Amino acid sequence: MNLKLPEAIETYFQASNSYDSNLLAKCFTEDAILYDEGLAYHGPTALESHIIEANNNLLIKTNVTNAVEKNDETIVTATISGNFDGSPVALDYHFTMKNQKIAILKIVLAGE
Repeated sequence: MNLKLPEAIETYFQASNSYDSNLLAKCFTEDAILYDEGLAYHGPTALESHIIEANNNLLIKTNVTNAVEKNDETIVTATISGNFDGSPVALDYHFTMKNQKIAILKIVLAGE
């Protein structure tokens, strides 16, 4: 990996893999926005609910493979695997930080 990840991002992946909603909620600002699968989720509760539900229902595990800083974003590439068609798949997580927490997270197919 090219870069040491901010603590909130490290915690995000730890919480996602362990389905820990309390830990996950602490990663985000109060006005955080998540863009995933063509939808937008606003606020930590909505984000936490979407991430935990999706990961838990599909038994998703995430393996971080790379991270870079670009245009005020931390872009983390990770391979996710689980109980879904097309598993495993590489995704890019575009994190925008504010006050050491995640303010914006966009999840897209790697390379898009």
